[in-house]
Amino acid sequence: MTYRIHRSAEADRVVFTLSGDVDNEHAEGLEELLASEANDRTVLDFTDVTLVDRMAVQFLAVLEDRGVRFVNCPGYVRSWIAAERALRTGEDGAHE
Repeated sequence: MTYRIHRSAEADRVVFTLSGDVDNEHAEGLEELLASEANDRTVLDFTDVTLVDRMAVQFLAVLEDRGVRFVNCPGYVRSWIAAERALRTGEDGAHE
């Protein structure tokens, strides 16, 4: 399946609807699109996402930490983001 991003603006938020497989290359493109948006007004809609790779999960964890909201996010992606966050926290604690 082809990867696509559709941007729509609403009164109080900007929604990026993702579709297809999200990998590191696609995450980099998404990062460029999000650079000009306010994180606390940005929503990523995962309704049509079919697969997310590990590098993209790492990127998504950072986005969520910055205040980007996710809707229709598959359970496996949520659990991988939580695992990524726990791994980062564990690594940070080991270096103190």
